[in-house]
Amino acid sequence: MNVELKKILCPVDFSRNAAYATRYALAFAEAHKAQLLLLQVEEPYVPCIPMDYPGIDSMDPLCNMDDEMEETDTGETEASEKDDSLWRLAEDLHQGHQGVRIKPLRAIGKAFVEIVRTAKEYDVDLIVIGTHGRTGLAHMLIGSTAEKVVRMAPCPVLTVKHPDHEFVMP
Repeated sequence: MNVELKKILCPVDFSRNAAYATRYALAFAEAHKAQLLLLQVEEPYVPCIPMDYPGIDSMDPLCNMDDEMEETDTGETEASEKDDSLWRLAEDLHQGHQGVRIKPLRAIGKAFVEIVRTAKEYDVDLIVIGTHGRTGLAHMLIGSTAEKVVRMAPCPVLTVKHPDHEFVMP
């Protein structure tokens, strides 16, 4: 069987997990002379309104997940900084790997939906995505973007775990 990769999609959120996955995507793109599509998805901000009562923690479990999720500031400047960061990332990757064609893309919506939509729209041959390694309540309520992409993608998906993330058996 001859596997031909022409287009590789790599979602980026500027986390260390995504940066690690990007290295894999770049290596595959270089080895197969494929185009590398870098996709940044901005999810619409939905404010969490804590419903605290004296002596009782928030009734909304999503408001208590700060420990398990990376904090982000949601201002207009952040969106434009990330936009600039996407273009800088594409330029930096291209500098070190002249033979790889890199196309930065942005989308607004739910991450897994936009990743799958982009894979279909661009007829992608492989998706390379980093995993965050959330467990417990955060994983049950939010789910895993990578897991949803694996189930819904129109092509193979390579999930890349950062080597510093250690899985703890339950």
